[in-house]
Amino acid sequence: MTDQTQLSRPETARPSESTHGSGPHGENRRTEPGARGRTTIADGVVAKIAGLAARDVPGVQGMGGGFVRGMGTVRERVPGAGSRSVTSGVKVEVGEVQTAVDLSIIVEYGFPIVELAGDVRTEVVAAIERMTGLEVVEVNITVTDVKLPDEEEEEQVPERRVV
Repeated sequence: MTDQTQLSRPETARPSESTHGSGPHGENRRTEPGARGRTTIADGVVAKIAGLAARDVPGVQGMGGGFVRGMGTVRERVPGAGSRSVTSGVKVEVGEVQTAVDLSIIVEYGFPIVELAGDVRTEVVAAIERMTGLEVVEVNITVTDVKLPDEEEEEQVPERRVV
């Protein structure tokens, strides 16, 4: 049985197919809203997206190299200095339609590094491409350290002061 409502429904042209506003040669004078300007995405935006995506992967203990981490630790202990930057350990190069990312990560002991790097790459690419529309051409990962279980305990024990 044929649905009569579909057969009697008038055809409607989509805005891009409309002949309203067409010039003498058939070109459409109307432009799509996305073509009416330019969007520029700053390097820092892409770096933040990459940093947050990488940190969310289980097995990534932190970001950055030794010096950067050391400065972050000092900054965290100074009252009012703020917390560790989400872009620590992240470098990006952003073009008009593509981007490349370099990450320095610290891995928790026990996680297979090659698999973890693959997971980080997947998450970073997905987050950047979904949020910015930029094509991620590469994500280079440097593992700068492995965090051992006993190192975490040492850092959490407060220093004792002798008065």
